[in-house]
Amino acid sequence: MNNKPTAIVIGGGQTLGAFLSKGLADAGYRVAVADLNGDNAERVAAEINAAHGAGSAAGFAADATNEAAVDELAAAVDRTFGRSDLLLYSAGVAKASPIWDFPLKDFQRSLDVNLTGYFLCARAFARLMIRDGIHGRIIEINSKSGKVGSKYNAGYSAAKFGAVGLTQSLALDLADKGITVNALMLGNLLKSPMFQSLIPEYAKKLGIPEDQVEQTYIDKVPLKRGCDYQDVLNVLLFYASDKASYCTGQSINITGGQVMF
Repeated sequence: MNNKPTAIVIGGGQTLGAFLSKGLADAGYRVAVADLNGDNAERVAAEINAAHGAGSAAGFAADATNEAAVDELAAAVDRTFGRSDLLLYSAGVAKASPIWDFPLKDFQRSLDVNLTGYFLCARAFARLMIRDGIHGRIIEINSKSGKVGSKYNAGYSAAKFGAVGLTQSLALDLADKGITVNALMLGNLLKSPMFQSLIPEYAKKLGIPEDQVEQTYIDKVPLKRGCDYQDVLNVLLFYASDKASYCTGQSINITGGQVMF
């Protein structure tokens, strides 16, 4: 059996998740790239295999909000790699709207993807870590909206606040198993498709032209720039490492100083 550690990246088929999947491969992990879009997952896995050799990655189609699909994903990853060392939950969705126009289906979808999916994946892969006695890592990609409310983002912020509580509870459940659980609270990923898709709504919210939205958000950050994918990877690699073995249940800000608690 290959003893290289295996990372499972939920939502690894595009944008930030794809970047983090490749960064984990560069750091020596075999990577199970899981995504709702299986073609995207397989494409990212193929790129990793081209860079690091056959067997370095595999792509999986999976709906993180579906209990049976998550359990089958865990079984498939187990068959393919034989071990699970790091679960990175990077799936996310946001729909912006003022509360008086906020559709229930959008609110529920945010809870399903940002919170319920995290629970289902953490449960499934924690079982494998416990079975094998692996002192693993569970890390959730969260947001500053999980610490401070976000105007016109009731669904996203509510789900992300919930995920902070889930992170702390999982950390308590798994502490005596040697498994740590932490959340990364990201600032605005200004160049991400998610942020870009929200620009029209943000422009309306702020009463400014769309081409001024990015700069307006930059101006709110003490370090005067948005959050880059590399910023996230840098902190992720630390919390995945043995150097962070005494850290669990934490919600770590990567916000350029915009949020400091």
